[in-house]
Amino acid sequence: MTYTGIIGGSGLYNLIKGGRSLDIETPYGKPSDRVEVGEIGGVEVAFIPRHGKHHTIPPHAVNYRANMWALKSIGVERVLAINAVGSLKEQYKPGEMVFPDQFIDFTKSRKLTFFDGPEVFHVSAADPFCPDMTSELVSSAKKAGYPHHDKGTYVCIEGPRFSTRAESRMFRQFGDIIGMTLVPEINLAVEQSMCYSMIATVTDFDVWSDKPVDASEVMKIMKENEEKVSSLVEKSVKGFNRERRCNCSRSLENAKA
Repeated sequence: MTYTGIIGGSGLYNLIKGGRSLDIETPYGKPSDRVEVGEIGGVEVAFIPRHGKHHTIPPHAVNYRANMWALKSIGVERVLAINAVGSLKEQYKPGEMVFPDQFIDFTKSRKLTFFDGPEVFHVSAADPFCPDMTSELVSSAKKAGYPHHDKGTYVCIEGPRFSTRAESRMFRQFGDIIGMTLVPEINLAVEQSMCYSMIATVTDFDVWSDKPVDASEVMKIMKENEEKVSSLVEKSVKGFNRERRCNCSRSLENAKA
């Protein structure tokens, strides 16, 4: 059975029907939590809460390799990520959704790859997000009338702290949104020839604006967006449940050194 994998917040537990829990051990240790397998809108999905069921794992300490290996091991070919982000541009407003098409990595200490040797692979990351999945997300958001952006560049920082004002002003020169959880999740998906796309929900303007980022305000807007995100997930996964026509499955062709 081929699943769609979903990585996100614990609010998605309520969407999954008839679920069963899988306790998966990986060569990289334990995933963030048990993998929940069930149905959303009649489509089989596998779900991992990125920060653990009770949100106890900070972004820099997530075992990304274990999470992605666990999903791949049960047959997942597509990964839909749910991420909260800050805005680096005036036109990307809190409460809106963004479907990124590019990223810039400013993380510092994470395990970024499955390829630690002796085999060496240099995988292309020119277009890291799956265009077919993103197209389905955009189409579903349009039909639902949700304010959104069809593309954007995600700047990924280490966390768990937010940016300084100087950093934020630098990042906004070449990024549109900023967060702490995309990398290395997306890198690992590409290395496993998996499709990867994202629903990024804007929770705040980053500190280039007048008001500093406040964690309580971020959580408030995340809660307000939860219903819209859940609805979009349910609408979109039905469109993922078909044969892949993108190039994601061929990511390792000609990549071995």
